[in-house]
Amino acid sequence: MGAKRAITACIVMMGLLLAAGSFADLQNVTVGGQITILGEYYTNAYTSDLELRWPARQLVGRPIGTEDNEIYSGFAWDRRVPSYALVSQWTRLHIAADFTDNVGAFIEFDSVDVWGEDLRSNYLTGIDTRADTADDIEVYQAYIDANELFGVPLRLRIGRQELVFGSEWLVGNNDAGPIPIWGLSFDAIRLTYATEQFSVDAWWSKLVENSPLEADGDVDFSGIYASYFGVKDVTFDAYWLWLRDAQSLEDTAGSDALELAERLAGVDDYAATNIHTVGLRAAGEVGAFDFEAEAAYQWGTAGQVGYLFKPVLYGDDDAKYDAWTVHAVAGYTFDVAWKPRVGADYAYFSGEDNRDITLEEWRDALNNPYYHPRASVSFNRLFSDVYLSNVLDLTDLSNLHVFTARLSANPTEKVELTLDVSYLLADKAFSRPADPRLPYLTRPNDRDLGWETCLGVNYQYTDDLYFSVGWDHLFVGKGLEQGQFVQSNGLDFNGGSDDDDVDYVYFETGISF
Repeated sequence: MGAKRAITACIVMMGLLLAAGSFADLQNVTVGGQITILGEYYTNAYTSDLELRWPARQLVGRPIGTEDNEIYSGFAWDRRVPSYALVSQWTRLHIAADFTDNVGAFIEFDSVDVWGEDLRSNYLTGIDTRADTADDIEVYQAYIDANELFGVPLRLRIGRQELVFGSEWLVGNNDAGPIPIWGLSFDAIRLTYATEQFSVDAWWSKLVENSPLEADGDVDFSGIYASYFGVKDVTFDAYWLWLRDAQSLEDTAGSDALELAERLAGVDDYAATNIHTVGLRAAGEVGAFDFEAEAAYQWGTAGQVGYLFKPVLYGDDDAKYDAWTVHAVAGYTFDVAWKPRVGADYAYFSGEDNRDITLEEWRDALNNPYYHPRASVSFNRLFSDVYLSNVLDLTDLSNLHVFTARLSANPTEKVELTLDVSYLLADKAFSRPADPRLPYLTRPNDRDLGWETCLGVNYQYTDDLYFSVGWDHLFVGKGLEQGQFVQSNGLDFNGGSDDDDVDYVYFETGISF
């Protein structure tokens, strides 16, 4: 959506809201927004020239992140690669309206930009190039609220909206952490029943619409999230999340005879992906002690993952989710000057790595035209907004353990100092071929991904404006140099061409109005 159209849409909506007042008794109209600016600088971390790591054909199972049957990595861990620097900006503007009879409406536009991508003039020639700038203003949220339905504390929200639950371990709005600061909203219908003692949310959202190309080829995300507040300063949560991806998958599109042969052989038949996740969470404070504990189990069919593991023709049409996540936090705040808090954090996402093969599997792959390998299915983090590493994680890390010690203090009311020290360890190791001629002889890569320290300072200048600066250092472990499949929910590789440490420096500021 272009800027002119966005402004026009705002004016039109305000006019409609004001006009609607004569019919629905408009009570309040408010306008607000947010601006977030994040500058970042990385050394030795990333490469745009993907580096070859291991020939995937030796694994007889082609994982995602490969090209021409070879495994590539976008990570370097090498001081010879250029540094990476970027300034990004997230701008939001919203209009909210309240009507009588407990009716409300909300619309929010946003734009995510990188500094330097929208310059409107060529300094050499002086030519105005504003027609070439990107039209990147979007409708981020737009929904209608109907509150107190049937005279009970029930709210119906219909439209594009954020979904934020618990600590955003699995479902959040993607508004924190390193780049990109994109934000995340869903086209959804949501019911919320809330009292002082408990709340229950149920929703259905459309992630991908493929009609009329496929009769049942959409991607939907639904769930139920319940919270209990009956214990002072403690919240208990229970939830069920369901992501269904029915987009069609087909390894081959041959003759009727081939299709019949494939059906008889039981290949090229992928069920819809169904990811079911159930979990429990407790969080709160007891005196100076704070805690959070969450555990979730994930099961279901994983056709979309199995389809990626193709040595030649066929992927794994029997791939399944069977994974766990555990998150535990404990902290203690001392009642002395600076209010220091010491804490510990543990995160775990179970993984799977079936990329190595036995001698029998290797022979079968060479002789059986219908051979399909075993996929590697790790815990899917869905729509998490929790970052476990400023260098490695875009809320997609899985198949690993992360142990973190935290220290924070407030030298003044508006200044907070933080220090985090983390150790990252792969769960299931990738086993690389020891000899290209004998791919069934493998040796596991080191599971030690390394240590990461992060020192940060946050200055809350006013209630609306903040400034943050930080420095992060990643001590690259042997497991990062050799590489493990922990990126992209355990599907992407992160091996490097060296073992040089990484530095990450950031500056962030934001204002709300």
